[in-house]
Amino acid sequence: MNYFERAKKFRAKKRLGQNFLIDTNTIETIINISDINPNDIVVEIGSGLGFVTEQLVKIAKKVYAIELDQDMVNELSKINADNLEIVHQDILKTDLSSFGQNIKIVANIPYYITSPILAHLLGEIDDLNNKNRSSISQIVLMVQYEVAKRLIANEKSPSKEFGLLSILAQFWANVEFIKKIPAKSFFPAPKVDSAIVKLIINKTPLLELSNYTFFKKVTKSCFATRRKNIKNSLINMGFDKNAVQKTLADLDINENIRGETLSIHKMGQVAEILKANL
Repeated sequence: MNYFERAKKFRAKKRLGQNFLIDTNTIETIINISDINPNDIVVEIGSGLGFVTEQLVKIAKKVYAIELDQDMVNELSKINADNLEIVHQDILKTDLSSFGQNIKIVANIPYYITSPILAHLLGEIDDLNNKNRSSISQIVLMVQYEVAKRLIANEKSPSKEFGLLSILAQFWANVEFIKKIPAKSFFPAPKVDSAIVKLIINKTPLLELSNYTFFKKVTKSCFATRRKNIKNSLINMGFDKNAVQKTLADLDINENIRGETLSIHKMGQVAEILKANL
């Protein structure tokens, strides 16, 4: 029986953002780019009806299928594989470090909680010793297409794409856009297209800074009021006016540009100089 026929037997729950991936080629793409070998521990987030799970257990040493919906758990239980362990739990309440080290994540997650899940996997910018991130080697993620563009965006991208999610992802990982996935690849078909993104986790953050919490505050100020210039955005966040003006002058940054036009590295420089000027 093909994936479409199998998926039709179940009523997707809108409150859980369920859309079942039914396209064989897309499933093959996910498996191929995950680079799984027989020694790997894989954590699949949002296993659903198990269409990807069925392929993962053929390759990996161990697969932990994390699924919140009891109906899906019941369906996953039909997969006959000794190396499969079903975890009936909310991913946001799951300690991934309990599954081992260098684990590989495969995730098809509901669009409405993409940002919280990414923050849970990666930790915040100033969370240098996050247990989840420390246990992960890579993440293969199916997300809404617009979110995928945000994950890979930089200061040269359209302003609505580059933001705090871009910085969070790129601060801790090398992010690669793999492929756009049309809505018809799912059942029921969502109203928007999706995309596959791959994140290779780095052991150290993108920038070496003296105070990561301070940098986090600076980045938030750059995007908090997008219509304001960088000077006013920083001042509105509570930074001293004179220190802000001196910092921008020291770095030869036009105080009338908007914060989102600065690269992550330039934001790091602003944070370091501003901290010294306060």
